[in-house]
Amino acid sequence: MSEPGSPNTPFARRALTVTGNDRLGSYLVLRVADPDGPQPGPGQFAMLATAERWGGGQEQRPLLPRAFSLARFSAGEAHFLLEDVGPASKRLCELRAGDQLLVLGPLGQGFTAPPDGRRALLVGGGVGIAPLAILQDSLQVAPCVLLGFRDEAHAHGAALLQGASIATDDGSVGHHGFVTDLLADELERDPAAVVYACGPPAMLEGVRAICAARETPAQLALEAGMACGFGACFGCVVPTRGGGYLRVCLDGPVLDAAELEHVAEPGEPAATGGSL
Repeated sequence: MSEPGSPNTPFARRALTVTGNDRLGSYLVLRVADPDGPQPGPGQFAMLATAERWGGGQEQRPLLPRAFSLARFSAGEAHFLLEDVGPASKRLCELRAGDQLLVLGPLGQGFTAPPDGRRALLVGGGVGIAPLAILQDSLQVAPCVLLGFRDEAHAHGAALLQGASIATDDGSVGHHGFVTDLLADELERDPAAVVYACGPPAMLEGVRAICAARETPAQLALEAGMACGFGACFGCVVPTRGGGYLRVCLDGPVLDAAELEHVAEPGEPAATGGSL
C-alpha cells in the first residue's frame, strides 16, 4: 500500500504534461498524460493549477487550484472539459501540448452504477456534462443521455457523449427550453430509470424536484467552490435534509438527491438551502 503523499496516492500533487487542447464549440478539451496516476471513477474530480503563471500579483490573480471533473480517462490520458469564464479557467485554456499541469486527484465520491435491470438516465447542463462522459464509458448498458446548453456554440459540447438528445435555451439546437423538460418526458416513458445529473445549481434543483415528485432515485454531482479538495477547509459544505452538513469535496461531489432538501445557488444563505 502506498504511503500518504507518495506519487501513487491522490494526495500527492503531480506535474503532468499536456498532450493537447482541442476546441469543442465554446469549450476546450484539455488532454493530459497521466500513465502512472490512480484510475479515476466516474464523477470524481481533480484540483488543477498550471505549473507556470498561476497566481502572484494583479495580472496573475488565481492563487488556489480549481476543481474540474474528469471527463474521460483512457490509455493513461486524462481529459478535462474547460470553458473560459474567469482568470483561472482562462489560464488553463491557454495550455498547449508540452506545458506542465499540476494535478491533485482523483478526489471525492463518484457515481454508483444502477441496479441490474434499471436503465441509467444521464442529465447534463453546460460544462457539467463532463463527468457524464466518463460515466457513459463505464456503463455496460447504453444509457439515455439528455443535455442542455445555452446556445448552438455551447451545444457542440454534446459531441463529448454519444447519442444525446439536446435542449437549448434559445432553441437553436434540439428542444427549445430546458433539459428538465426532456427529463420529465423521459421519466413518463421509463419510470424505473435511475437519474444521474451534473450541471448548474438551478438545473440540478429542477432535476431533484422532478425526481422527488416521482420517487425516482437520482445521484447529483454538485458544483462548489473549493479551496483544498479533500475536506480540510470546510469551504464547500451543503446542508442536508436531516439538518446536518456534507462536504462536497469529500462526501461528494456526487450525492444522493434524497439527502438534499434543496440545491442552492452560489452565495444563497444557509437558511434557504445553504451556500455552495
